Amino acid sequence: MIQVLYFARLRDRLGTAGEEIADPPATLGELADSLAARGDDWAEAFGGKVLMAVNQEMADRGTPLSDGDEVGFFPPVTGG
Repeated sequence: MIQVLYFARLRDRLGTAGEEIADPPATLGELADSLAARGDDWAEAFGGKVLMAVNQEMADRGTPLSDGDEVGFFPPVTGG
C-alpha cells in the first residue's frame, strides 16, 4: 500500500488531499497515468505538467514504487 498526497491546485481540483492505494503500479509514471485514466478532473489535473515526489524527494516517471512509499503530486511553482 502507498499513500498518495495531492497539493495546492491539484487538491482543489480533485476535491481530496490524498488517498491510499492498495495495489500500486510499478512506477510513478504508471501511477500518474492510472490516475489520469479516471477521467474528467483527474485527466485534466494529470494531463499537463505535474511535479512528483516519492518519500519527499523529487522523482520522475521512471521512479519505482514500493510498499509503504509516500507519493506527492503538485503543480509546478509559477512566479512573476
